[in-house]
Amino acid sequence: MPQNQATPYSSPLVMVRFSVTRKQTAPIDGQKPGTSGLRKKVKVFIQPNYLENFVQATFNALTAEKVRGATLVVSGDGRYYSKDAIQIIIKMAAANGVRRIWVGQNGLLSTPAVSAVIRERVGVDGSRSSGAFILTASHNPGGPNEDFGIKYNMENGGPAPEGITDKIYENTKSIKEYLISEDLPNVDISAIGISSFGGPEGQFDVEVFDSASDYVKLMKSIFDFESIRKLLSSPKFSFCYDALHGVAGAYAKRIFVEELGAKESSLLNCVPKEDFGGGHPDPNLTYAKELVARMGLGKSSSGQEPPEFGAAADGDADRNMVLGKRFFVTPSDSVAIIAANAVEAIPYFSGGLKGVARSMPTSAALDVVAKNLNLKFFEVPTGWKFFGNLMDAGMCSVCGEESFGTGSDHIREKDGIWAVLAWLSILAYKNKANLDSGKLVTVEDIVRQHWATYGRHYYTRYDYENVDAGAAKELMANLVKLQSSLAEVNGMIKGVRSDVSKVVHGDEFEYKDPVDGSISKHQGIRYLFEDGSRLVFRLSGTGSEGATIRLYIEQYEKDPSKTGRDSQEALAPLVEVALKLSKMQEFTGRSAPTVIT
Repeated sequence: MPQNQATPYSSPLVMVRFSVTRKQTAPIDGQKPGTSGLRKKVKVFIQPNYLENFVQATFNALTAEKVRGATLVVSGDGRYYSKDAIQIIIKMAAANGVRRIWVGQNGLLSTPAVSAVIRERVGVDGSRSSGAFILTASHNPGGPNEDFGIKYNMENGGPAPEGITDKIYENTKSIKEYLISEDLPNVDISAIGISSFGGPEGQFDVEVFDSASDYVKLMKSIFDFESIRKLLSSPKFSFCYDALHGVAGAYAKRIFVEELGAKESSLLNCVPKEDFGGGHPDPNLTYAKELVARMGLGKSSSGQEPPEFGAAADGDADRNMVLGKRFFVTPSDSVAIIAANAVEAIPYFSGGLKGVARSMPTSAALDVVAKNLNLKFFEVPTGWKFFGNLMDAGMCSVCGEESFGTGSDHIREKDGIWAVLAWLSILAYKNKANLDSGKLVTVEDIVRQHWATYGRHYYTRYDYENVDAGAAKELMANLVKLQSSLAEVNGMIKGVRSDVSKVVHGDEFEYKDPVDGSISKHQGIRYLFEDGSRLVFRLSGTGSEGATIRLYIEQYEKDPSKTGRDSQEALAPLVEVALKLSKMQEFTGRSAPTVIT
């Protein structure tokens, strides 16, 4: 039997029967889903009826055929409280007339794998999934005192659009009851197989399946695994992958070791843990400390020669960080480099790219590639669903965002392991003639060659986390107010730094979706400079407490003799201007950001 199909197991002769209970409840404040679902502290989610209200509000927001008789996926990144939440959702799905639930073994499925399962998987009885509850708070920490999250994905494999998330939120504000089958026994999600039960509307099945098979099959249909295997087996090439104890660990050994022949010692922190080993599963230079040190980018040198290539994933494996030996690749450069090389290096794109897209805060490196290669180009608000619309309409092949998210139209989520395989494919392509003799083309060589061709976008992001929400809103309102007089803004800038170009445009980014015509307003405050530089300010909706202010600073340099400068040094004048213009310290009381990327 093909691996991607479910293994039929015989049901017990006497099927356990369950009934449906209507539980009285009342609205609970604050259940508004952000760009990636609802994220709160675990202690909030374990309050009576908290999860149940949100799940019922979601069922009520969907059309009847997406619930009654439907097949839904329920899994996530394995963080603390996931196992309890899965059992609650199974019992509620049964009560709401769902026909079958698919669960990744041990409740584990990466967010990209959920998207792949919705789009690709066929059950033994021919069933296909029409949606999923994904239990993740992505790159936020896990554990009893940390974060939990839940989001709903649609039949295209992508996150629920605003039309649905708005309905869910409205439902949470008026909910009076939820349906649950309390007498349905807990399902053993550690064992692969099918459990069948009988309810008022007939049979209800829960199928536990292998978390990796469908996803591995999809990756093998996109990339030339043989050429990557040759690269990884070359004595000249060394490799390191850090899952930060997130769900990527459930895929890393299968793909990198079993399929591609990497040494098992090249995998770091690849055992998924409920608390991510006490770490922060965010693949950046601040939190991926072990990988950063191994790649020669740490404060102290270990004396060992770093690997040629390193990468990390976040909790639910949809984000990625790519590193060369003593070299950091910015996510904005990464998506531009993948787009520039995709047609030659990745079989899936051999027929050409339909178009490319980036989120508004992401640097304009991708814009320059699109212009040079004559590709359709889109700038969208932050949130993967905007890319999904373009992909569903056949308008976009490769897309990315500065927050370490990169992906393509193979699924409708960003995909961390896909991005790593894309980079390995480019390295394999560039080195196909010199693995036996000659000098290896390195990650750094590829990036510097890209800058020489397209120019360099010096780029940094300052995050101010858990800022008082009121203060954050005041800061943003002040920045909008300043835009009414650019002459005044330019006067302020000259008073701070005379070597900074003048602002020629200031606005709040607004996006009209070319597919469905919907308009998204207040997507970030932009200051655009005459020389192509940009300052962008955004309030982020992905934290679970307080507000996060994100400040994006970008300087474009076309002169090849100036593309090799230290990034922080090249950006220092603009940074100074941004902090003075926004009155960051005055409003927030912070003299430094929480994280600099």
